[in-house]
Amino acid sequence: MNTETLSQEVSRHAGWSIFMGILTAAVGAAMIIYPLATATASTVFFGAALLVAAAAQLVFAFTSDTAGQFFLKLLLGILYGVAGLCLIVLPGIGVVTLTAVLGAMLITEAVIETVLGFSAPAGAGRGWFFLSGLFSMLLGVLIIAQWPVSSIWAIGTMVGAGVLFSGITRIVTSSWVRSEVRQLQRSSAAA
Repeated sequence: MNTETLSQEVSRHAGWSIFMGILTAAVGAAMIIYPLATATASTVFFGAALLVAAAAQLVFAFTSDTAGQFFLKLLLGILYGVAGLCLIVLPGIGVVTLTAVLGAMLITEAVIETVLGFSAPAGAGRGWFFLSGLFSMLLGVLIIAQWPVSSIWAIGTMVGAGVLFSGITRIVTSSWVRSEVRQLQRSSAAA
């Protein structure tokens, strides 16, 4: 395969990647517009993942070396299964519960990032730890202060924002690759 064919192939793949980035960003925007539907779907998906983990734990229980390990894995599998079924059967309650957990997790993350900021040497990104901790704390407090009403927007908006930024990152990266390939093609043609 010669250089021209390779660069055309890379450019074509970059074009598809840009298209997928646009599609991903559009899905992310839709998720932000409909945060409760996104949160409900995310909760059901999480519940299904817990059911898979439950099945795995039950299988692993039968490979245990001791009775204690067997019963511990069996209990863990049952807990995962019950939690998964609850999230799938009662996604509304699951969204409310997961929102409270998310708020508490963000507050905990803020405390850890602040401690890491104080323990990092000056000039080693210390300010980014503090900034990230500040935003995590603000978001966590906002979610907890408005809970359970925050269940309507918190999870769906955050998942949607993640998907949106993933799509934008893919568009930017693929556009850069395509631009570099075209510049390489022009410089090869001029030579």
